[in-house]
Order: sequence, then structure tokens, then C-alpha cells
Amino acid sequence: MNPSEEIDNLIAQNPDWRGDTLAKLRQTILEVDPEIIEEWKYMGSPVWSLNGMIAVGNIFKNKVKLCFNDGAALGDPDTLFNDELAGNKRRAIAFFEGDRVEEGSLKTLVRAAISYNQSKRKK
Repeated sequence: MNPSEEIDNLIAQNPDWRGDTLAKLRQTILEVDPEIIEEWKYMGSPVWSLNGMIAVGNIFKNKVKLCFNDGAALGDPDTLFNDELAGNKRRAIAFFEGDRVEEGSLKTLVRAAISYNQSKRKK
């Protein structure tokens, strides 16, 4: 299977709120830029990239987590990051049952990650 099919399969294997949440996160991320590519890495995780990694998605028993590898370097004006806040590199957003995906705020964060990736490439 290609990465997009793997992600489709992961969503289908989780027909509850977790699959719905990952599907919404995926849709929102892909709407930001048509050049974003989907990858399948880390023994079964969806990854979205453009000029470098943007975010990794994971489904857990009680949450869906979207991790930004360089999240500590990104502005988070709407304070979406609520997980992995202690380190100096990664930041994550943990979604629990009943949480709503703030599409506009997430798109702003994805754009910031893309800009950060582009700035790293210019050095």
C-alpha cells in the first residue's frame, strides 16, 4: 500500500471518534498546501511533510496525538499545543473524545511549520 492508503486503512480500523478525529486532522493539514505529501513512518504513523516534516499523527487508546517535531520553534498564538511541552524541540496537540479540531488555528500552525522548514533549507 502507498502512504495514503495506509492512512485510509488506519482511519478505517478506528471507526470511532479517534478515526474521525485523525481524518479531520488529515483533511485540515492537506487543505493548507497542495504540495504537502503524506508518508508512512515510524512503524505505522501518518506523517505530513513539505520541505521537511510538518507533523506526525498517532491514535492511542484514549487520544489522538498530532506531534510537531519542531514545535518549540513555532509560534502558537492560539495555544493549541497541550502536550510534550517540557522539551526544547517537540510540541504536540492531544485530542480527547469530545474535543473539536480548531481548523483555522491548526492551519496557522501548519503554515508556521512549513515556513520553518523552508527557513531551515535556506541556511
